[in-house]
Amino acid sequence: MHSAARATGPHRTAPLRIAIIGGGILGTAHADEAIRRGHTVVQFEREPEARGATVRNFGLVWVSGRADHELDAALRSRQLWADLSRRVPGIGFRAAGSMTLLRSPEEVAVAEDMVARPDADARGFALLDPDAVRAVNPALRGKFLAGLHCTRDGAVESRVALPAIRRHLEASGRYTFHACAEIREVATTGLGVRLRDDHDRTLGADLVIVCPGAALGGLARDLAGELPLRRVRLQMMQTAPLGEVLSTAIADGDSLRYYPAFAGTALDALRAAQPQEPTAAEHRMQLLCVQRLHGGLTIGDTHEYDEPFDFDVDEAPYRHLTEVAQGFLGRDLPPVVKRWAGVYSQCLDAALLVHRAQPAEGIWVVAGPGGRGMTLGPALAEQTADQLGL
Repeated sequence: MHSAARATGPHRTAPLRIAIIGGGILGTAHADEAIRRGHTVVQFEREPEARGATVRNFGLVWVSGRADHELDAALRSRQLWADLSRRVPGIGFRAAGSMTLLRSPEEVAVAEDMVARPDADARGFALLDPDAVRAVNPALRGKFLAGLHCTRDGAVESRVALPAIRRHLEASGRYTFHACAEIREVATTGLGVRLRDDHDRTLGADLVIVCPGAALGGLARDLAGELPLRRVRLQMMQTAPLGEVLSTAIADGDSLRYYPAFAGTALDALRAAQPQEPTAAEHRMQLLCVQRLHGGLTIGDTHEYDEPFDFDVDEAPYRHLTEVAQGFLGRDLPPVVKRWAGVYSQCLDAALLVHRAQPAEGIWVVAGPGGRGMTLGPALAEQTADQLGL
């Protein structure tokens, strides 16, 4: 390590040696951003491969439902995903857009409110009748009154994206990934930051960025205390190949209740006039569905906030999701081949995109994007790099 390159201020001229703890989307996005800016990165992941929310999600880059204060970052992140896909085609990025399918006049009224807002064009919104919906996505042969089309939404292949990005970074000659390596100690010294892992290996760095995902105890707590985050558990499933192209991601009207962009008097009227189906209300559900490149559908999800979380998955939400998806497709779903649960961390301050803290000189903790990790990851990494003057 070169002490002249210590991460001590916003104006740095020499490349830094950066250690990133955490192999999920936030950690990997920060690694990519640092490599692009000319630094050297060593990344640690305690598992053989990231196994948390990063790979237990839809892979959706979901611009459509973002609140006003999130929109610029979401649009920037989508641009960064598109740029990354040109460098790393293996991430499977596609700008497929989304279709929120509306089944009641009250849901249609919320969509009408959205397309009348000044930022509707920025969000890529258009309200389509059923024939126009099917012209965009012919697989939607079921029953609905209208569809809110968003051309800004996209998707990546969440279970293959991170290995593809790491292979690309390794080609730089300035990136090393240590799997099955849990960092036990991080301490600021007179020469920078010293790390020790569970193999008793030590490493010196100029800057350490800790991206713990939903692992809020252990090292993250040792470094930064109790983080202002909560954990959220969700259930999802995967089908066998559909046998036809689902050309956009799809969502149901319950998603209008979940995403902050739709807040307003029309949504208030929807809530008052149209209670959620009991299973959906109990499990705080929405339907999201995206087709994987292998043809199967990833479908979810639920939201559970009260810990300790159950270790079982509940069958009732899967039945509900199946019924809703089949109603939109106008056909039976292919067989469900996988079911799983996942946990992510969410910042308690809704005004923040992510929680950043500097518990000691040269050490930062970045965590809690909520369900927006895949959507916002690249933009959050860019913001961190700018904030730290990398």
